[in-house]
Amino acid sequence: MRSLPKTLISVIALGWVLAAIAETFTVNDIRVEGLQRISAGTVFNYLPIKIGDEIDSSATSGAIRTLFGTGFFKDIRIEREDQTLVVFVVERPAIANIEFEGNVDINTDDLMEQLRQIDFAVGRVFNQSDFDQVKRELQRLYFAAGKYGVIIDSTVTPLERNRVGVRFNISEGKIATIKDINIVGNEVYGDHDLLDLMSLSTSGWLTWLSKKDQYSRQKLAADIEVLRSFYLDRGYVDFIIDSTQVSLTPDKKDVYVTINLTEGNQYVIDKIQLTGDLIVPKEELFGLITVSRGEVFSRKEITRSTKNIADRLGEEGYAFANINPVPEIDEDDNTVAITFYIDPGNRVYVRRINFAGNTKTRDEVLRREMRQMEGGWISTKAVERSRVRLRRLGFFDEVNVETPAVGDSADQVDINFTVTERPTGNLAAGAGFSQEQGLLLSTSLTQDNFLGTGHRVNAAFNTSSANRAFNFRYVNPYFTDDGVSLGLNAGLKKTNASEANVSDYTMERLFAGVETGVPINEFDTIDFAAQLEQVDFTPGTSASSEIIAFRDLNGSQFNNLLLTVEWDRDTRNSRFFATRGSLSRISTELGVPGSDLSFYKLKLRHQQFFPLAGDFAFMINGGLGYGDGLADTEDLPLTENFFAGGAQSVRGYEANTLGPRDSLNQPLGGDLKFAGTSELILPLPFLEDARSVRVTGFFDFGNVYGPDEDFDLGEMRGSIGISTVWLSPLGALSLSAAEPLNNEAGDSTQSLQFSFGTSF
Repeated sequence: MRSLPKTLISVIALGWVLAAIAETFTVNDIRVEGLQRISAGTVFNYLPIKIGDEIDSSATSGAIRTLFGTGFFKDIRIEREDQTLVVFVVERPAIANIEFEGNVDINTDDLMEQLRQIDFAVGRVFNQSDFDQVKRELQRLYFAAGKYGVIIDSTVTPLERNRVGVRFNISEGKIATIKDINIVGNEVYGDHDLLDLMSLSTSGWLTWLSKKDQYSRQKLAADIEVLRSFYLDRGYVDFIIDSTQVSLTPDKKDVYVTINLTEGNQYVIDKIQLTGDLIVPKEELFGLITVSRGEVFSRKEITRSTKNIADRLGEEGYAFANINPVPEIDEDDNTVAITFYIDPGNRVYVRRINFAGNTKTRDEVLRREMRQMEGGWISTKAVERSRVRLRRLGFFDEVNVETPAVGDSADQVDINFTVTERPTGNLAAGAGFSQEQGLLLSTSLTQDNFLGTGHRVNAAFNTSSANRAFNFRYVNPYFTDDGVSLGLNAGLKKTNASEANVSDYTMERLFAGVETGVPINEFDTIDFAAQLEQVDFTPGTSASSEIIAFRDLNGSQFNNLLLTVEWDRDTRNSRFFATRGSLSRISTELGVPGSDLSFYKLKLRHQQFFPLAGDFAFMINGGLGYGDGLADTEDLPLTENFFAGGAQSVRGYEANTLGPRDSLNQPLGGDLKFAGTSELILPLPFLEDARSVRVTGFFDFGNVYGPDEDFDLGEMRGSIGISTVWLSPLGALSLSAAEPLNNEAGDSTQSLQFSFGTSF
């Protein structure tokens, strides 16, 4: 006899079950049969029937639907045994393992993470009906990477204990490349101008490296926003992207992109108004607006103006001010009236300032850098300055700040600084090499944050072919609560000048000194230093007549008292590898009359950083030095001469070789030095964290002049090149490749210069 269809059998069986429990009855007990991995408690939590309930067939049908809705089971049956409700279940299998084969461009971890986001992971319930969605999700990931020809096959293998193993075999195919980008509707700006703005492009000579010709939906969306911003920043208020079409060739290897746009008319600003609760004088707020009447409308400048106003109100404690610029467009005149609606909200006060992450550094070291005070109203400018000051300490790799509200209060916040400490102590014995000083051997004990107090202690011994030095230095940056610093230093340094490309003499200097720094305001400091020194000067075996004459005139041993006064103004955002701000420095060093060598030296320096688009930045740095003798010392002592050339000044020329030379044609140095550099700081896209590496393209210039020479710009030497500095765990490594621009006969050039293991 022909067997009945399965569906009919199921209907008959269900009818028997319903007939068996058609009558209403009170549940005295509930029993679950068929469980393997899922606990009975889980079933009871989802089951809408409890002991003591009076149920009928509709209640059991609802219970079956509820349990099916959990996705845990592939079959459920409910029966009645006397006053006991028996739930029979067949669990869906669990996923025991997930494997991938054939994936190259997208690694397994990324694929697994994508599946976890849709709750498909080892240990989860396997549902065959939802498995197609899993494969679609993997395809979507490959489509986003431009691989539209991807083929994904899957195998599900039953395992013991009601488990399954899932395996995906992936044929990734080739990335679809862009054959043409067609822009339709542009009249003011040509195709070439607009295509240059986009990150996507058609194939070219270098696209194998840049991969700009590989289509990505995310990149196209970003390019659309770039085009929109380009037009809106140039006054085209009505600009719209009408549509974008992306088509694939049948083999899914070539992509054609069409962008339809409407430029509209260009609008100029006719009127600018401020309204609302201004808090700050209107004249000051108008000064923060970077657009003016008669200028072309620019969304970027409107956004910048909004931020400027919000930042200014934030300085007054209105941290959550709402600035809403509303444009009123006059299509007849092609003009825009901008009204800035200002709602400062409540003035916000700081309840507490908290620190986290400083396991070694004492709280007081961080707290004394705060420019925001507890109990006062919040100043966003002061909070940011506090964060910068913590970074400039050099004790932390990261400094983050948050300002959470206190409970439900609308006018009170806490300020939470979270720091990640870096090692500030170093006991090292090492070696390095410098083209200026030859082989370097060093031993040093350094602690920039001694016992977490912020005090700096350094004891170092360094030796090279040019210099041997021992130095001890101690600085307390907060000798007083007002930030007056106090430091002590002492040391011994022996210099073999001929090994540093200078005239043949040796000099041994024994010194001890004291220093102090007095902060004038947030950015300005005046430093004072006094140092006693004893200098032994010895001409070399091949000394020039100038060296002999200096020894005969001044003797071979000098006892000097040196006084130094220095003014610094430092607004840089970091001590190392800054990207914005400036450093200005004026210093005067005096060998006081009564010393064996009396002289003065004046030094000027200015360094300025300009952030550019993206991660680019530009830096200019210029310095001037001049010195002369005092009292019985006729000229600046040659032991105090200025030098130029090498990695520390004009790259591309050998160290210390620019400027006057002695009778044996050896560099002698001079009493006037002028040097500078300009650098374009280049981003490193292949490094996620470039805080220890910097690459720059540079232009250097400079020279040194003697007492009998006039300053002549025509004698300046220049060079261009590229430089890399790496703050490695073993010391600073610097490498530069430079091309001298106007070297003359007799100049000592050196295109490739590097050093390793020297102090930075």
